[in-house]
Amino acid sequence: MKAEHKFSIPAPSGNLYGVAHLPPSAPRAIAIVAHPLSTMGGTMDNKVVTTLVKTFVELGFVALRFNFRGVGESSGSFDEGNGEVEDVFSVVNYAQQEFGQLPLILAGFSFGGYVQARVAAALQPNALILVAPAVGRFAMPQVAANTLVIHGELDEVIPLTEALNWARPQQLTIQLVPEATHFFHGHLHQIKAIVSQYFSGHTL
Repeated sequence: MKAEHKFSIPAPSGNLYGVAHLPPSAPRAIAIVAHPLSTMGGTMDNKVVTTLVKTFVELGFVALRFNFRGVGESSGSFDEGNGEVEDVFSVVNYAQQEFGQLPLILAGFSFGGYVQARVAAALQPNALILVAPAVGRFAMPQVAANTLVIHGELDEVIPLTEALNWARPQQLTIQLVPEATHFFHGHLHQIKAIVSQYFSGHTL
């Protein structure tokens, strides 16, 4: 199988399109990465999404990115996160059929983080990675204590104060990237470093 391959899978809204990226050797985990808000131009080609994918592949995971319903060639239309949760379930099912019952990692950026937090409440993955999750914009659920949350100090879309207000009652740690804005321009390497370090001390 090639290092990456495109897929089209059935989902409640029709078909979802995405790309699976494979590590050089047999994968030791499955990572599903969700993109930011489609109504603001978010797609699976977002730089934060592709940075997470590359990081996961280097860690030995098979990493899947995909377009939510209504994005690119994926069928359907934006559904405020409810249908998008179903989309993730469809991708998880596909990945487990293709690659086996490996440890599951859910990751999402911005709106994708909100969706993955909801999915995690149902699936209880081995790890949950949230980059600038859309707190304040959507009703973010509580997450597991070992969730990795990464946020930019100068985030102009999801202010750091809102992220802290969400994290504080959960006693949840936030990994702060100094001077980073919402899209982490010039700071993508720090996301990679933080995620890599997290998994160096996290048993799957």
